Amino acid sequence: MPVRSAALATAAGAALLLLAAPAAPAAPADAGPLTESLTVDSVGRVAADGSVTLSGTYRCTGASGPVYVSSTASQGDSSVRAGIGGTRATCDGLEHPWVNTGTPDAVVLKPGAAHVEATLMELRPTGIVPLPSFHARHGRDVTLVAG
Repeated sequence: MPVRSAALATAAGAALLLLAAPAAPAAPADAGPLTESLTVDSVGRVAADGSVTLSGTYRCTGASGPVYVSSTASQGDSSVRAGIGGTRATCDGLEHPWVNTGTPDAVVLKPGAAHVEATLMELRPTGIVPLPSFHARHGRDVTLVAG
């Protein structure tokens, strides 16, 4: 388990780097079919124990290292975000569901309006230390419901 925890921690840390990265421009209308995408469902869940579950779909191709879907959520102050888990992704060109569940450490999320950011990020092998390579990012306003 320590290797998986370290990999998820590395993925989460790398995903935080995305917050400082500029958004990728939209593809032109005549660019052809999308090969990579990421969605966030409009409803998330907050359990009685404070854990939050978010979900959506992803599609990716061309990965040479492990790929993860990470997610954050915020309510009110958008500069304060809570990390909500990470899911290993399969980059085979097909659409797959993702579900992340986590209990925020420093932020309490409650049922109601929230903003979710999801990131599809690869840890690409380059020398000794894998470097993050971002495949897709999606943000949207969602409703967190009790349950």
